[in-house]
Amino acid sequence: MRAARQAWRRLEPVHGMIYFVPEAPERYAALGLDARAGYFASRAAAFGRASAEVVIATFYNFNPAVVRRALPAAWEKATPEQLLAARAEAAGAALRRAGVDRLSGLEETLALARRAAEGARDHAQGRPLYAAHAALPWPDEPILRLWWAQTLLREFRGDGHVAVLTAEGVTPLEALVLHAATGTIPTPFLKATRAWPAAEWDATVERLRGRGLLDGESLTTEGEDFRRHIEDRTDALALPAYSALGEDGCERLAELARPFGRAVVDAGLLTPA
Repeated sequence: MRAARQAWRRLEPVHGMIYFVPEAPERYAALGLDARAGYFASRAAAFGRASAEVVIATFYNFNPAVVRRALPAAWEKATPEQLLAARAEAAGAALRRAGVDRLSGLEETLALARRAAEGARDHAQGRPLYAAHAALPWPDEPILRLWWAQTLLREFRGDGHVAVLTAEGVTPLEALVLHAATGTIPTPFLKATRAWPAAEWDATVERLRGRGLLDGESLTTEGEDFRRHIEDRTDALALPAYSALGEDGCERLAELARPFGRAVVDAGLLTPA
């Protein structure tokens, strides 16, 4: 499980940068959408003209009111096909700007990541975001195929994460507050992007303090154990995607992925635009 998690984490920046680079909102704006509507619509476009309720359910931790302001209104300005194309164009432009397409080892890295992403098709039940994306055609350009492979793997893992949160009875806002308490992502960024009212956020913090999971806004020992349990269960549910590679293949992918993820980070592609 450790090798599979490393493979995912090291290659994840190749996918995750699409949420931060300026190339994405620029292309959404060209279609008449602001950055927030562009995010919801472009990621949901794999479903077709998705309703707000589908996005609320599958994206999980966003304030439903914000989603409903974006959808279905976005579909009046742009089609799902246009948004999928805009997202791919943005990804390619950003990765090329960072020189990721010129790194050695791209062919082997892509082959391993694609084998895992396609192998996950045999385990797609209960994975709506993964299944919707997996039904779409692969891009032609090698660097975009690598981005697409990691997109599929990210959505596969994310679907499993939502399943764990639901099984553990963790509400969307509780999941967000617990994530903020780890310190891995700045709390102001999570508050701004997920857009929950301050009163609801504060009430959730107090509720989690009452459960012994938070001390102030930091995790208690019990809270750290609970977060670790959630991540371990998420990792376990992500394993079927990597079973096609075996342990040696996962270790090789983790080794190859390091310079690709590092190039994205060093180029500042994970810094919010």
